[in-house]
Amino acid sequence: MNILVTGATGFLGSRIVKKLLLKNTVTNIIATGRKFNRYNPAISSQKITYLLGDLTNKFFVEDLFKNPIDIVINCASLSSPWGTYDAFYKANCTTQSNLIEAAKKSKVKRFIYISSPSIYFDYKNAININEASALPKKLVNNYAVTKVEAEKMIAASGLEYVILRPRALVGAGDTVIMPRMIRSYKEKRLKIIGSGENKVDLTSVSNFVDAIWLAINTDTINCNTDYNITNGEPIKLWNAINYMLEKLGFQKITKKMPASVLYKIAYAMELKATYITKKTEPILTRYSVGILANAVWFDISKAKNKLGYLPKQSTLEAMDEFLEWYLKKEKV
Repeated sequence: MNILVTGATGFLGSRIVKKLLLKNTVTNIIATGRKFNRYNPAISSQKITYLLGDLTNKFFVEDLFKNPIDIVINCASLSSPWGTYDAFYKANCTTQSNLIEAAKKSKVKRFIYISSPSIYFDYKNAININEASALPKKLVNNYAVTKVEAEKMIAASGLEYVILRPRALVGAGDTVIMPRMIRSYKEKRLKIIGSGENKVDLTSVSNFVDAIWLAINTDTINCNTDYNITNGEPIKLWNAINYMLEKLGFQKITKKMPASVLYKIAYAMELKATYITKKTEPILTRYSVGILANAVWFDISKAKNKLGYLPKQSTLEAMDEFLEWYLKKEKV
C-alpha cells in the first residue's frame, strides 16, 4: 500500500507517518509539507520520501502522484480562529481541489480528509452533537466556512472518501492547544471564563491516528460519509487546564471572568484588527472565548459502530504524554 500524507511536517501529520511506519502493509509513504521544524523533524526510513512544497501549486501536486498512490490522507490546513476568507480558501480549498484532481487522474482508491468539528460551533453549549446535527446558519469563522467547502468538494468528487473530524487533539508534538494555554498563563492573561464547569471533548492524537488507520482499512460500505472523533469522555475543561498547570509547577487558575464581558472585549479587538491593524490576529477572539466558556462534546457512536473505533488512551494519559514531551522540549 502506497500512501500520500499531506501536512506531514506538522503535529498530526508527523504522528500519522510514525503510525504508518509500523504497519507491514504500508510499503511507501510520500510525506509532504511546507517545512520541517524542531518539534517535528524529518523521520529517517526507507519507506518515506519527503517532498516539500506548496499544495496550491498544481504542478507540485501532480509531482506527488508520479508514482502510484493508493490512499491520500489530507491533513494539510490553515487552522486559526482569525484570518481572511481568501487566505483560508487558498490553504484549505485550493489545495483540496488540486489534490482531488490529481487523485482522480491517478485512480486513487480512497481519499481521507481531516476536517474539523468547528463547523458545528455557534457560541452555544453543544451537547452530544452527532454527524446528522444541523450546522449553524452562519458559520463561526472563515476556517469553518472553508472546511465545509472542502468537505463538499471531496463529497462531490466521485472518489471513495472518508471525512474525519477530530476535536482538540492533545499529545506529544502539540504546538497549539496546550502551549497556547501555557503561554497565556505565563503572560498573566489566563482566567476561567464563565462558571468553569463546562465539559468538553479532547482527543488523544494517538487515538485519532488509530481512527485514521481504521478509515484506511474499513469496507467500502463505511465510506463516503463523515465521522466525529473524540476520546468519548467529556471532562471539565478548566480542571484539565489546572491539572496541566500544576504538573508544570504553576499555581491553579481560580480567578473568573464573565463570558459576556469577554465577548464584548473580543469583539472590540476584532474590529480593531479588521479595520486598523488589519493583518494582526487579536489577542482575544469571540471564537476563543466561546470555545473556553461553553460545553462542547460529541456523540461518537457512528465511528464506534461503523469503523470499530475504540479510544485506548484516556484524556489525562494524553495530557501526561504532552507534558513529558513538552518538558523535554521547553524550559518551563
